[in-house]
Amino acid sequence: MKILVRNLARSITEADLLALFESHGAVESCDLVLDNETGKSKGFGFVSMLDESEAQAAIAALNSTKQAGNKIRVKFAEEKAESDDQAIWPESE
Repeated sequence: MKILVRNLARSITEADLLALFESHGAVESCDLVLDNETGKSKGFGFVSMLDESEAQAAIAALNSTKQAGNKIRVKFAEEKAESDDQAIWPESE
């Protein structure tokens, strides 16, 4: 189950984010999104948890809590929709 974590303090590291969620269950992966130019956190990340009930418990426990001075928002990550750029146009006759 993929979880989106938003409004993270720029000082939070991937290890900090991982530790936050590991206290609620098994974490499959943890990715803090970084700015390509500066290498600094963009203030959000994704956590994948193996067990859906543990993921739900983590969301319930962590959403709207203060972490490093910021009130974080935690929710299930939504799948990206395919873009219209891939639409197939009919050939003209």
